[in-house]
Amino acid sequence: MRTNGEAFERSEGLPPGAYFHALDEHPEGVEVYAALEVGEATQDDWNVTIGRLLGIDPTNLMGRALAALRPEGLIVDAAQRAREAGVKVALLSNSFGLRPYNPYEALGMGEDRFDAYILSEREGVRKPAPLIYQRALEKLDLRAEECVFVDDHVKNLPPAEALGIRTIHHTTDPAATAAALESLLANRTTT
Repeated sequence: MRTNGEAFERSEGLPPGAYFHALDEHPEGVEVYAALEVGEATQDDWNVTIGRLLGIDPTNLMGRALAALRPEGLIVDAAQRAREAGVKVALLSNSFGLRPYNPYEALGMGEDRFDAYILSEREGVRKPAPLIYQRALEKLDLRAEECVFVDDHVKNLPPAEALGIRTIHHTTDPAATAAALESLLANRTTT
């Protein structure tokens, strides 16, 4: 996400760090982003607020902000191999909103690629709240100890671990993350 945000800043002629400041530090940005994630604000609300904070055109701002975002191919491939081997795979995401720009479809991460699709916008709760992990378990119809959760934000891991879900912190090394995932999934079949 950081690389994508930095590319967005460059494409919009923004000072380095301006986008992240608007999202993560400015009270209005933090508020609208949190509301968007749980379905209490629309993507258009986010576009207008963040556009105003950054002093840029809000038209399709979410689409522009996520234009450089790409799924980690090694992680996607590992998840696809797991699914082909009969392992249930879910997408659990703090939502960016689905309209007017659907980032999940744009990234080729539509619902048809997963056994369960848990978006905070639809659930009315976001990571790291334990309830969203419980809902994921329900939708997958699995016990916590049967699951592995991969996330790039370390703060999202402890609530999953507290439920008994094994976790992997994805950093900047997709090969290491994919290897850790495949190792945990291989051990799953032998225990």
